[in-house]
This record gives sequence, C-alpha cells and structure tokens, in this order.
Amino acid sequence: MATALPLLNAEPDAAACGRPVPAEALSDTRAAELATALKALADPTRLRLMSIVAASPDGEACACDLTEPVGLSQPTVSHHLKVLTAAGFLTRTKRGTWAYFRVTPGAVDRIAALLPR
Repeated sequence: MATALPLLNAEPDAAACGRPVPAEALSDTRAAELATALKALADPTRLRLMSIVAASPDGEACACDLTEPVGLSQPTVSHHLKVLTAAGFLTRTKRGTWAYFRVTPGAVDRIAALLPR
C-alpha cells in the first residue's frame, strides 16, 4: 500500500525568485574553458597518461614509452597526448624523432581555480 508524503511547501519561495546571480558563479567563458579542460581529462587513458608522465623519474616521458603501460597502439596514444597537450595539461619537446612530454606546471591548479567554491 502506497503512503502519501506530505507537501512541505507547494508554493515557490517568492523571496528566492529574482535574486542576482552570485559574483562567484562561473561566467559563460569560464564555464566553456572548464568544460573543455574537463573533457580532455574525462578519459581513463588520458588520466593514466597524465599520471605516468607525472610519475616519471625526470618528470617527463617519451611517447615511445607510453604505449605499453596503457596497452594501446602508438597512433591512439599519440591522439590522447595531442588532446592533453592542446588542453594545456602537457608540454611537448621534440628530440630527434621522439617526442617527450611533461605535465605543464600549474595546469591542474588552474582547473581547480575555475571550480566554484
């Protein structure tokens, strides 16, 4: 047998309507920046690549060394690295035929700063 729940307040609070948006709310521009950055990170492989690069002995990793740990082909890993680089999470340095990647200093902190508190 269903039990009816009592209505606490069927009418919306008139005082709550029409209030200005708080100053700390995300602007359209900041929301778009945050969404782009989070989209770049919202992939398990990309998060693993970030952690592998960050945990590397010199704080950098060669693209050639990143395929085996994630179990993906070189073109797929290169695509993920390109997305992370374009989003500003990694920097790329070319040495001969190899590309080396580092976590961009402060990149994760900048994302955290965009989040409302």
